[in-house]
Amino acid sequence: MRFIICSIFKFVKALLRKIETWPEWLAILVSLLLLSAAGIGDYLTGYEVGFFMFYLIPLILGSWRVGSVFGISMAILCVGTWYLSNSLAGAPFRPLVTLWNGSMLLVLFLIVVGMVKLYKELEVRVQERTSALTEEMAKRRLLEKELLEASEREQRRIGHDLHDSLCQHLTGTALAGQVLEDKLADKALPETAAANRVVGLIEEAIGMTRSIARGLNPVEMQAVEIEDHFQDLATNINDQFNVTCKFECPQSVPLRDPTVITHLYRITQEAITNAIRHGKARCINVGLDAADGEIVLTVTDDGVGYRENQNPRHDGMGLHIMAYRASMIGATINIERLPTQGTRVTCTLQVAAVSEETHAAKK
Repeated sequence: MRFIICSIFKFVKALLRKIETWPEWLAILVSLLLLSAAGIGDYLTGYEVGFFMFYLIPLILGSWRVGSVFGISMAILCVGTWYLSNSLAGAPFRPLVTLWNGSMLLVLFLIVVGMVKLYKELEVRVQERTSALTEEMAKRRLLEKELLEASEREQRRIGHDLHDSLCQHLTGTALAGQVLEDKLADKALPETAAANRVVGLIEEAIGMTRSIARGLNPVEMQAVEIEDHFQDLATNINDQFNVTCKFECPQSVPLRDPTVITHLYRITQEAITNAIRHGKARCINVGLDAADGEIVLTVTDDGVGYRENQNPRHDGMGLHIMAYRASMIGATINIERLPTQGTRVTCTLQVAAVSEETHAAKK
């Protein structure tokens, strides 16, 4: 029963939206024709059979499309048509009874006109507020995108500065140290070993700085295959954190959009960082695969995982950022605790969504 009522309501609502496109003269003409048809039907069924519900159809139609003034006029015409049809059908004339029934019908029809007016005003308010909310959400999404892009630009700038400035300075320092070491060695001084150690530390610092620079500015994504970026990330994680990080990609991934690649890269970075810092993981597997029109990224670790009463979607800024980055490229992200131990982060991206994102970016 509830399904039938909902279906009727949806049908009436769709019909009223269709009627809104009619010109007023057509709505007036159809209302009058329907009123005439209702009056004829009332006459043919006799005055003993109640037919007043059919008068509501032209009444609602006219009130919705033309307005309340026309609706009130239609209410009066409906009562007049009802009285005329019943009189012609042979209804006995009893002034008080006829006046009472006519008044009750008029009140009912006027209430219907008022309800149509209120409903239409409510529809307009809902549309206005929905439009305003949609616009506000679009502005907020644009602002968040701009903030994220500004953050990416700043990270790229810092990465360039580390690589082009600090690394070059450290390289010069290492060369100066090497010259000093050679001079000390020529004189067979015992400080030669210490100088060699200093040079070694500087070279380690150069490697660490370059690794950090690659993490901050992982790409010229257009020039290198996506698999190479994730393999470099796994290698850097192994070197920096002394954990086992493996990358697996059984087949080539058809993804060339640098924006999408960057978001997937950052999601992987964040998932690995969470696994190491919060999950105390020692072994991390990163997987990237493409099948059935989907690109699936997984980050699985052997850490302590999430507590039973902890919701990974609501705990931690990093998880919110991962979810937001996924939404930016039309992907879905799922974070689950594994049955034994550890956590798996799965980011699923439809290939069609990548195409739409690329097309929107070009616009």
